[in-house]
Amino acid sequence: MEYQFDFNIEKAIESILYILELLENKVQPTIHRVSKVLYFADKEHLERYGRFIFGDRYYAMKHGPVPSQIYNLVKLVRGDLSPSFQPPREISEQVLQAFKIVDKHNIKKLREPNTDFLSASDIECLEHSATKYGSLSFEELTNLSHDRAWESADENDIIDVEDIIKTFDNSVELLEHLQDPNP
Repeated sequence: MEYQFDFNIEKAIESILYILELLENKVQPTIHRVSKVLYFADKEHLERYGRFIFGDRYYAMKHGPVPSQIYNLVKLVRGDLSPSFQPPREISEQVLQAFKIVDKHNIKKLREPNTDFLSASDIECLEHSATKYGSLSFEELTNLSHDRAWESADENDIIDVEDIIKTFDNSVELLEHLQDPNP
């Protein structure tokens, strides 16, 4: 079954900025590190609250799951955006004023996060993920993110939300909840 979560660009940008703020002065925030912290935060939020934080889809890339729309935003900022993804100028300006990419892999925030776009549960899961996973090495993050959901997808393909849910203890209940059009 296909579960569609709507991508919310404002929440995505603010989630990135919030993670960058949480990691500030502790570790070097890289694209890989931020992607994995977001993945683990989204997994926790899905398991506990029945939705992703910003509604992105994850691709099974070589070094673990990558949020697809966020990765497009990163590529926009880095200057190597695919011609197939051309966001409106307003979105581009919003992203370019939020963060920058340094040395092709490091992310630096250009402003403070606006947490008005994030719910209390969003913040809770982002903070927990940043604390638990933010200081892990590239290899540790890669290995941890190579979970059953990642293994279920072919490399460079979308990880099915149902496969992510199947990694949870409450998978049966959550799948039933998400299948109910009026929970």
